[in-house]
Amino acid sequence: MDKKFTRRQIIRSAAAGLLFTVTPAAFAKGVPQFVAVRIWPASAYSRITLESTEKLQYNYFTLDNPRRLVLDLKGVQLNSVLQEINSKVQRSDPYIGTIRVGQNTADTVRIVIDLKTDVNPQLFTLAPVANFKHRLVADLYPMHAQDANDPLMALLEDYSNGKISSRGTGADTPPVKKPPEPPARADNTPPAAPDRRHSRQPVIVLDPGHGGEDPGAIGKSGLREKDVVLSIARETKKRMESLGYKVHMTRNEDVFIPLGVRVAKARKLRADLFISIHADAFTSPSARGTGVYTLSTRGASSAAAKLLAQTQNNADAIGGVRTVGNKDVDSAILDMTQTVTNKDSEILGKRVLVELGKYNKLHKGSLDQANFAVLRAPDIPSILVETAFLSNPEEERKLSGMTFRHQCADAITAGVKAYLSVAILARR
Repeated sequence: MDKKFTRRQIIRSAAAGLLFTVTPAAFAKGVPQFVAVRIWPASAYSRITLESTEKLQYNYFTLDNPRRLVLDLKGVQLNSVLQEINSKVQRSDPYIGTIRVGQNTADTVRIVIDLKTDVNPQLFTLAPVANFKHRLVADLYPMHAQDANDPLMALLEDYSNGKISSRGTGADTPPVKKPPEPPARADNTPPAAPDRRHSRQPVIVLDPGHGGEDPGAIGKSGLREKDVVLSIARETKKRMESLGYKVHMTRNEDVFIPLGVRVAKARKLRADLFISIHADAFTSPSARGTGVYTLSTRGASSAAAKLLAQTQNNADAIGGVRTVGNKDVDSAILDMTQTVTNKDSEILGKRVLVELGKYNKLHKGSLDQANFAVLRAPDIPSILVETAFLSNPEEERKLSGMTFRHQCADAITAGVKAYLSVAILARR
């Protein structure tokens, strides 16, 4: 339910008052109990996650003057976990002001979210996965994006509405226009067509793995993969831009971006290269070393590669994506396979691997392959870099410091530079 009510209608409704009283009641068996509340503010959208022992039943509506989102949870009792929800709100949150919560009726908890701006709320539930129990997710998208030309904003909206097409862009995105034919020369011989792919700045998309609700691997000290790789990606971006490359990031803050949107953004930006950055974990703490992976649709090249691919491909289930009920739409991006780009991906991967080997022991002396979802853009050379293992105590210490992060950024940049130099010469 997504409706707007007037103040008069609210007053007339006996059950819709905004003054809360807590009704003491013992939890019956099977009644959902709140176990965690998380809020992830970001410029793209803010997410509220309510985690509970059972699936939550809910209704919601919005109000104006002042702007509010009202969420009613049925068949539940207020507990100390949910009472702390307002303490989770950050002052810098672009969409959420404050949050009030109370026991509205004997079996209904009401949450009132005071909004800083008009939002387009998207609510959905998620079944238990990994270490998470049942979750109710409220994503608050801006009603009017500040930058209508921001491709990520458009893709996020299209993804939520099931409009991601097999081209990796919004279904309503007009096709790219063909450039005009060059004029004939005086001798009636057509001039050689320029190589448009490399007659401009190289466009590179860096993809820091995980984010927001999805922390990725977590080291023994509590170091989170999503934080480490974002730091490395930011350093890599600085170095690449100093070389004159045009660099975009799939995320530049602690926000969850679906795998399909990451690939779609790279395709919409007509990227020359896509580099996903990770720092994963393995079942044994003795596993260590840096690795670079390219796509294999037939099978992983090692047991470790297979496990890592399964871990990364589970990101949407952990991060939480609202499906649209259309299997073809939901899997449009992830069903794409690479063709001629495989060879370029391998060349790129080898160049980056050589550079990374200067700063850390390599997991193996060659490229690994696995069926990573984020490497499935059919027309963009793509690699996935595993900088080190957070599950290894020694490598966790390295990942916690800026020295190794800078070295990773140096190595990725040097590998890309070497690849582009060869690729551009080969096309001349």
